[in-house]
Amino acid sequence: MEEQIHISGFADEISPDFEQQLKVVTELGMHYISLRSANKKGIADYTVQEVQEELMPLLSKYSVKVSSIGSPVGKVDIEDEEGFQKQKLQLEELCRICKLLDCSYIRMFSFFIPEGKNPDDFRNTVLEKTRQFLDIARQHGIILLHENEKDIYGDTKERCRILFDELKDPHFYAAFDFANFVQCGEDPEECWNLLKPFIRYIHIKDAVSSNQENVVCGTGEGKIKLLLDRAIRKEGYTGFLTLEPHLVLFDSLASLETTAAENIIKENKAKDGREGYAMQYHALCSILEKIGQP
Repeated sequence: MEEQIHISGFADEISPDFEQQLKVVTELGMHYISLRSANKKGIADYTVQEVQEELMPLLSKYSVKVSSIGSPVGKVDIEDEEGFQKQKLQLEELCRICKLLDCSYIRMFSFFIPEGKNPDDFRNTVLEKTRQFLDIARQHGIILLHENEKDIYGDTKERCRILFDELKDPHFYAAFDFANFVQCGEDPEECWNLLKPFIRYIHIKDAVSSNQENVVCGTGEGKIKLLLDRAIRKEGYTGFLTLEPHLVLFDSLASLETTAAENIIKENKAKDGREGYAMQYHALCSILEKIGQP
């Protein structure tokens, strides 16, 4: 692999045990993870001191770095003021954690929209609350990566583009997720074309639209091979490709999805998280080889 492309991943899909996560990624030859949860605790619930004492010694032991903080910031109902204020405090601590880990990126979202309501009616509120998140990130020199998650304001390409056009901030970019766009009825290629100037980070997750299920990357409708070929060979993308397999039910999945986890992963596609993660890793490596990125 060329040095400007690095494979990372949400290693909590391997196991809730942090040391087991690091063992598996290093056995695969990986040197980065996206830190979302460790030892059955979400990263937003850690303090700087806990990360320093509990997680950093293991990261050092296995020579693994952190590509991004997989935070839940913005994954709160747009009308939940108490939840929003709590997340602002969490973001302050997450920014400190990010700097401690020599990491530049924190993944975030643009708020859940109440069922049955029009997301467009919440445009100004979403922008104002996101600005408040950005104010915090800017003070710490951290970049927020907006993921196009299902059921949030920015789940379609048009609303994602509104966020980037309106906020216009060097501390705000896109984490592009192929599968989430598929599951929202979007064409990932059209999404890429519209959001390309703002894409700073890529999640490797695939899905099919027929039943919304996640599948091994390259076997669904995410157009991953086509778009990675364009991104890397023709458009000069550099940075991280972050595995998010969603191929087996894992401990923290229930906290990540608005619907029952069984609706996203209807049956395990591997015997355990370790095998599912390896399947996704090798499938991505195969795609990269085919597009001339050995």
